[in-house]
Amino acid sequence: MEAHLDAMNKQPFAVGVSVIVPAMNEAENLPHVFATLPDWIDEVVLVDGNSTDDTVAVARRLRPDLRVVVQTRRGKGNALIEGFRAARGDIIVMIDADGSTDGREIRSFVSALVNGADFAKGSRYAPGGGSDDLSPIRSLGNRFLTGLTNLLYGTRYTDLCYGYNAFWARHLEVLDLDCDGFEIETLMNVRAAQAGLVIREVPSHERCRIHGESNLHALRDGWRVFRTIWRERLHGAAVPAPAPEVVGVALAK
Repeated sequence: MEAHLDAMNKQPFAVGVSVIVPAMNEAENLPHVFATLPDWIDEVVLVDGNSTDDTVAVARRLRPDLRVVVQTRRGKGNALIEGFRAARGDIIVMIDADGSTDGREIRSFVSALVNGADFAKGSRYAPGGGSDDLSPIRSLGNRFLTGLTNLLYGTRYTDLCYGYNAFWARHLEVLDLDCDGFEIETLMNVRAAQAGLVIREVPSHERCRIHGESNLHALRDGWRVFRTIWRERLHGAAVPAPAPEVVGVALAK
């Protein structure tokens, strides 16, 4: 199965693809992450959160054509926003630097976009997806927040709080992203729905972080996600959206 998907990943698309990788002190993980990236992507933009290890040096050694953006503020949301602004591709893909997201799945995300979607949303709960890392409390919180979003916005998402997503760069203006933290994924999902974008869920399998400790704090960041959901509902009209179509397949373990 994996050999077949690796072969498929060598097929190029007739669009430019930028991969954004926010990273802070991820030198040990980047060799694993970059090894999964397809050879047909057009650029990798590493957003460095002022790392104190060899993150940038390791990344440049692994990929000499790497573009590096030094983050001016703090937080994953800010890092992604700065990376999005620097991207030159038609399609932007966001992945994590800790090894939890598999670059070989990028083909499924890009396929969803070139076949009509505006926003391709990764889901660990869609058929073919999964996670090796979700704790019971994080899973419960994610399901609650996903359900709340679906109730308030008329969406039918299966996985709200997941950072593996892709979209056409031309939609950056309508997304109008303006947050600093982990709530960035929620903000994107909500504003994509409010804007009436065509959203398709792509099954994805999340791995455990390879080295180091996560900066995610379930209660603190869950509260920030909740506030984002509620704030956006108060300031914008809910637009009923059809259920996002599930496309593609996740890689086998």
